[in-house]
Amino acid sequence: MTRSTGRFLLILLGLYTLFRLFTTGVLLWIVAEHQDPVIFSGEVPRYFDLATLWDGAWYERIATEGYPDQLPVNDQGQVRQNEWAFYPIFPLLAKGLMLVTGLPFAVAGPVVATVLGYAAAVVMGLLLRERVGTPAALGGVALFAAFPAAPTLQVAYTESLATLLLCAVLWLLIRERWWAAGAVALLTGLARPIALPLGLVALVAVIVRWRGRAERPLSRREAAGMFTALAGCGASGLIWPALVWLGTGVPDGYPVTMSAWRQGEPVTPFAPTLDMVQFLFGDFRGLVYLVGFLVLLGVMMLGPWARGLGPVLQTWALAYPFYLAAALDPWTSIYRYLILLFPAFVVLIGGGWPRADARATATWLIVLRTVVIAALFLAWQVWWSWELFRFEPPRDNPP
Repeated sequence: MTRSTGRFLLILLGLYTLFRLFTTGVLLWIVAEHQDPVIFSGEVPRYFDLATLWDGAWYERIATEGYPDQLPVNDQGQVRQNEWAFYPIFPLLAKGLMLVTGLPFAVAGPVVATVLGYAAAVVMGLLLRERVGTPAALGGVALFAAFPAAPTLQVAYTESLATLLLCAVLWLLIRERWWAAGAVALLTGLARPIALPLGLVALVAVIVRWRGRAERPLSRREAAGMFTALAGCGASGLIWPALVWLGTGVPDGYPVTMSAWRQGEPVTPFAPTLDMVQFLFGDFRGLVYLVGFLVLLGVMMLGPWARGLGPVLQTWALAYPFYLAAALDPWTSIYRYLILLFPAFVVLIGGGWPRADARATATWLIVLRTVVIAALFLAWQVWWSWELFRFEPPRDNPP
């Protein structure tokens, strides 16, 4: 490690820590002043009870009891919500810490998430620094750490794990470490369902390398590695449904489990997103807002101001929101899903220009934009935490 890299990492970790302290303060305020006492167990400090609500409670069941052998059903024979909807790496890591230290999951889960968040920030920072330089990299990580849904980086959720694995795959693809990229991509299939957009990113990386074969001839080993990267991304989308089938004996166990969160309705591509935006904004206006967002994102990520990020990061920033719109219900969880859109944060602060471009944004302007947008994000984070971490039955909108 060079001295400049060491300084970069110290600054990055210092910034990330400041934002985590801010979030901790917000959550402690909500715990102390505005939380229904029914959530408190009395066995751990109250912060940790808050940090293991909602999805955290499912991960605790997995870490302490494992997955059920059979899919639970209701009186009508429909599959009920169950642990198989949640991927296994995070609860297994928490269980490992529990076995080594004797800590309860209420502490081990948030600790694992927090440590993984630091690791994700480091890998993200090094990845961005390699593409767009130090100021833009630090700004991108700062906005990631200040994002409205950033509290999920330190509670028993999988945002920090997903970000770490995603950044690792993207960095490996950029560096053309095809074999390692395929292996880590396969690992994401046990952590987060992002195989489709990640597969498109890998395909773009392979096409870019293929088009450059005249200047840099391809060896058989590298060609095999490129195929392995693509195969790893493809298999990552199949590995967990296959394991659910193996564990329950139900071939479509995973999709029917996921449909339980939709009252048994199957997933129709784009239908939930269209229904939600039209419910919130009206039929015509909702459609206009959705199309406008996608067009704006396309302009952001395809213009010369984003070219420094390179095709891998640009493709991810375009493919991932398209996947979210096609596959998921855009309710309160959409905030935390969007935290993986970190390349767009770099463009927001003007840090996406190629470093050799004369139009590249001055460092002082990148810093100023980062400070302003981070302040807005933090204010938004207070509102988001108030709305979603404040548990007052019967009101219960999970993060």
